[in-house]
Amino acid sequence: MNEITLPDDITVELAELYAEMEDRYAEVAADLQFSCTDCPDNCCDSYFQHHTYIEWAYLWKGLKELSIEELEEITAKAASYKKQSGVMLIRGELPDTMCPLNRDGLCRLYSHRLMICRMHGVPATLTRPDGKVLSFPGCFRCQELVEQKKEFSSNLPSMERVELFKRLAALEMRLLGGQRQAMPKVKMTIAQMLIQGPPQRA
Repeated sequence: MNEITLPDDITVELAELYAEMEDRYAEVAADLQFSCTDCPDNCCDSYFQHHTYIEWAYLWKGLKELSIEELEEITAKAASYKKQSGVMLIRGELPDTMCPLNRDGLCRLYSHRLMICRMHGVPATLTRPDGKVLSFPGCFRCQELVEQKKEFSSNLPSMERVELFKRLAALEMRLLGGQRQAMPKVKMTIAQMLIQGPPQRA
């Protein structure tokens, strides 16, 4: 087995895709007059699972820029996160443990945060191949704002995710090539990605 690393061209295209996600997020947020400023909550305690090797590799690209001491500290927090979230899942509860990358309310790897971390907050839709549209209401604060605005309009903005997902999947296929179908599916929290180490080819 050998580590999956990102070639320069794929790294650039992934960064461009992330930038577009942020632009689309900002457009919807502006239309809704939504902001995270002074929010009493922190989205970093949301239970997110991530599903691509390319993002796993991108996360580790950022982690390798940290000092050994910082990485050891984050890895210890990841172990604690895994233990706490595991107990909550066994109890049938959705974990609300703070992400091990969070320090003083901020992400230590903000420029390397993953897709769902960038898109969570505003309302979003995902149109499936069969035409069915899945809706995601956004964070609790945005949901409250949307409910208020429904009094004045039923046509409120949302962020369509399907094109962004397709582009991410295409980059993943370029990265892994013919090996992709033979490799295990990814369904991991950031803590699990930290503990397991960089992704490896089969």
